[in-house]
Amino acid sequence: MYLIGNGKLFTRDAKNPYMECGGIIVENNLIKEVGNFTVLKNKYPNAEIIDAKNQIIMPAFINVHNHIYSSLARGLSIKNHNPKNFLEILEGLWWNLDNHLTLENDKVSAKVTYLNCIENGVTTVFDHHASYKKTEGSLMELAEVAKEYKLRTCLCYEVSDRNGEEEMKKAVKENVDFINYANNNTSDMIKGTMGLHASFTLSDDTLRYVVEQNPEGAGYHVHIAEGMDDLEDSLSKYGVRTVERLHSMGVLGPKTVAGHCIYIDDKEIDLLKSTDTMVVHNPESNMGNAVGAPDVLKIFDKGILIGLGTDGYTNDMIESYKVANILQKHMHKDPNCAWGEIPTMLFEHNAQIANRFFQTPLGKIEEGYAADIIFVDYDPITPMDENNINSHILFGMNGMNVTTTICNGEILMRDRKLLHINKEEVMEESRREAADLWRRVNANR
Repeated sequence: MYLIGNGKLFTRDAKNPYMECGGIIVENNLIKEVGNFTVLKNKYPNAEIIDAKNQIIMPAFINVHNHIYSSLARGLSIKNHNPKNFLEILEGLWWNLDNHLTLENDKVSAKVTYLNCIENGVTTVFDHHASYKKTEGSLMELAEVAKEYKLRTCLCYEVSDRNGEEEMKKAVKENVDFINYANNNTSDMIKGTMGLHASFTLSDDTLRYVVEQNPEGAGYHVHIAEGMDDLEDSLSKYGVRTVERLHSMGVLGPKTVAGHCIYIDDKEIDLLKSTDTMVVHNPESNMGNAVGAPDVLKIFDKGILIGLGTDGYTNDMIESYKVANILQKHMHKDPNCAWGEIPTMLFEHNAQIANRFFQTPLGKIEEGYAADIIFVDYDPITPMDENNINSHILFGMNGMNVTTTICNGEILMRDRKLLHINKEEVMEESRREAADLWRRVNANR
């Protein structure tokens, strides 16, 4: 048992949102009690004290859509690759990259990504993986690193027809094997779901096969209408829009995570709502790929559970929050919009999405919730309380202000020092693996 406290505590609990000098009693992996730091110190005199030193104390972040394997592409320049549209980006960069990834590449990409998540205060990661050079065992490589680094993660493998039927079936099997492994894991820290790339790389036969093979209750993690190619392919081949097609094939539902959803119409939004399908917005990725921007406010207002992800662009959820906020203002030409919806997506909806997979309550500092807690080194230059904390986060903080990260009751980083990871060794290994990967990628150009 230990006592976290002596800081400005923001709980995300509407009944008790803020304490000027808050304290949290943690027992095993759960929050046992929340209250005034001094009162708790007197009540639990034998508890080890984790002193926040007047920093911000808040729940750790959750990222509901990431691509761990993309980490080794940072700084990569591919010969003769000058994409003019999203499909060329996929074919020339990402599909090219994942066709060269080895299991060792997967493992190292997981190390540097999960490490960076800890540094940015992210303790729960939903990842969408692909490494078609070596599919079998790839999700376990990610999971083993997550276990070693003591993070919570939900993994899937990207099923696609782009490499032929045999590789597609290997991808389905990788998902099924991992889902069964995760279902037998009693720690509630590792989960699995069925990964799908997108409608335009999945035939009807493949979708029928996937639905048939997917273990009951596992759900799906799929990109939907991220680019116009997805919509145009669905209309031209099947005569329906993307969401309609996936609905007809049995993919939508309350445990389906739908990334992007840019090119969807009102009927499709109604389908997402009626099936209780979850949506994830990835603002920086959408802008970087020049695919457009979804009307997340319309999706939000419909009552759909829509969260915030990064799509591999960053591991800093505050950065994603900042961009999502200004992107909607720019898109709607309305400086007054998105003030409430985007932080709700990040701080409330992401936790609700995660809790459709993980049983331990997440996202609040409240009795019975997972002890996923961060300290943020931020000294406000103006008054700060529960009424304006989102504005302080938006305009005053970034992920690297995080100094201490606790996940499931385990202290992973304290005073910016990683406690279970040799960062220097990991970074050197990552640079070495990336250089070899880049050489192999460019050797085939």
